[in-house]
This record gives sequence, structure tokens and C-alpha cells, in this order.
Amino acid sequence: MKIVKLVLYILFGLMFINAGLNKFFNYMPMPELTPAQLKFFTAFASISWLIPLVAAVEVIGGILVMIPKTRALGAIVLLPVMIGIFVHHLTVDPSGIVIAVALMAINILAIVDNWKKYEGLITD
Repeated sequence: MKIVKLVLYILFGLMFINAGLNKFFNYMPMPELTPAQLKFFTAFASISWLIPLVAAVEVIGGILVMIPKTRALGAIVLLPVMIGIFVHHLTVDPSGIVIAVALMAINILAIVDNWKKYEGLITD
């Protein structure tokens, strides 16, 4: 089971690294956007620092989650991005909800697996 989780976390991290690097270098083609998606991404892009910030968080979080010693930090770093992805697919682009749910489940699994590392933050 440890090997399965390790492979899962590495793939999860690689997906975020890829997504973040794509925001910097635009090497993957953009799919056809619906009017709602176009409106969302136009608003997102109008804040010049937001996309590079999300990209950096995705790359850093992806790297952190792949390393067992830093996985707890990586899971927490990626959680706000993952919530944004989940809510986006829930409200704007339902076609990607299956992948969003799977990624959210992996993120939550990483948090649950590392819960002992967070206990000092929430207890006296």
C-alpha cells in the first residue's frame, strides 16, 4: 500500500508541476472555451500577478507533495488551489468534475495521512 500511495502522490505532484509550468510557458493547447469559461479566464488574467502566483504555488506544491518529508506542507500549499479547481468545475465547467473530485480526494488523503504533523498547529 505504501508503494501505491507513493506512486499516487508522485503522479499528483507531477500533474501540478505540469499545470504550473504550462501557465509560464504555454506549451499545451487551450481547449475550446465556453462563453462562461472565457469570461472566467479573462477576469483571472486581468489581474496580472495572479496567474504567475498560482503557477508558482502549483510547481512548488507539486514538488513538495512528491517528497515524503515535505508532503504534509505540499498538501496544505495545494489545498486552496485544489479548492479553486473543484469549485470552478462544479460551477463553470462540469465536464471536468470527475478529475477534480479525484484530485481533491488525493489531496485530502495526503492531509489525512500526515494529520499528526498538523496536530501541533491546532492544539495547545
